[in-house]
Amino acid sequence: MINSAAYSNGIRVANVPIPDLGDAWRHSDRFIWVGLYEPSEQLLSYIQEAFGLHDLAIEDAHQAHQRPKLEVYDDSLFMVLCTARLSDGGEVRIEFGETHVFLGPRYVVTVRHGSMKSHVGLRARCEAVPQLLAKGEGFVLHALMDFIVDQYFPIVDALQSELDELEEQIFCGKFVRSVTARLYHVQRDLLSLKQCVTPLMDVSSHLSRSESHLIPPDTRLYFQDVHDHVICIAGLIDNLQQLSHIALEANLALISVSQNDDTKRLAAWAAILAVPTLIAGLYGMNFKTMPEIEWAYGYPFVMTIMVGICTLLYRWFRKVGWL
Repeated sequence: MINSAAYSNGIRVANVPIPDLGDAWRHSDRFIWVGLYEPSEQLLSYIQEAFGLHDLAIEDAHQAHQRPKLEVYDDSLFMVLCTARLSDGGEVRIEFGETHVFLGPRYVVTVRHGSMKSHVGLRARCEAVPQLLAKGEGFVLHALMDFIVDQYFPIVDALQSELDELEEQIFCGKFVRSVTARLYHVQRDLLSLKQCVTPLMDVSSHLSRSESHLIPPDTRLYFQDVHDHVICIAGLIDNLQQLSHIALEANLALISVSQNDDTKRLAAWAAILAVPTLIAGLYGMNFKTMPEIEWAYGYPFVMTIMVGICTLLYRWFRKVGWL
C-alpha cells in the first residue's frame, strides 16, 4: 500500500488502514482514495471485499499486461491506463507501466504496475487544490488521466529531438551502422507509445460524454480537455512515425548509393589495371617467334602504350564520375 486516505470537502481528514476501509467508506460525507503498488492477491481480496469490486476487474488488476480500456459495471468503473516515462540514462529509453483504476461511489482505488516514479506528486497536486478535490472521485480520475497523458509530451519531444539528430547524421555524408539501429529503436518506441495513446481517444471521449453519476456534469469538461491532449499526442506520434519511416528509407537509399559508388570505383580501377595486365600477359607467352621481340625500341614502345591507354581510361572515368 502506498497511501490510503479519506477526504471531506477536498481536505484529507484521516489516513485509513486497509482493515478499516469498509467502516470508513460508510461515512457519506467523505470519499476514500487508496493507492497500491503491485499488490498481492490477498491485499486485492481485502480491497474487493471492502468496496464490492467485480471479480473480472480484480483479476485484470492482479495479472496486469492489459491494454488501455474502460469497463462499466453496475455502479462502478474500471479503467486501465498505460504509464510512460523517460529513463534516467543518457539515451532516450522509455519505461512503460500500467495503472488500474477502480472508481465507485465515494472511493477511488489505483493499482500501479511498473515504475514507482510514474505517479510521483499526483496526490500532493490534487490536495493543493481542495476546491477541485471537493468534486470527489470524478476529479481524482481526471487528475490521474491528465497526469499520465501529460507525461507523454516530454517523451514525444525527446523522440523528435533524437530523430532530428539522426537526420543530420544521415545527410552528413558519413554512413554509420548504428544510425539504422537507432532508427529502428525510435520506430519501436513510437509504436509502443501509440498503443498506449490510441485506445485513450475512445476512453476520454466516452468520459467527456458520460451520463454516469460517478462523473458529475461540471467534471466532464475536464475530460474533454484530456481528450484534446490525447488527440494532439496521437497526431504528433503519427507525424513522427512517418518521418522515421522516411528517414529509414533515405538512410538505406543513401547507403545503397554509396555502395554503388564504391563498386564503380573498383570497376574503374580494375579496367585500368586490366590494360597493362593484358599487354604484359600477351608478351609473356613463351613463343620463339613474336613480333617486336628483337626490336630495340620494343620495351619503351610497349610501356608508352600501357601508360597512354591507362591515362586515357583514367581521364574518361574521371569525366563520367566513376573516380
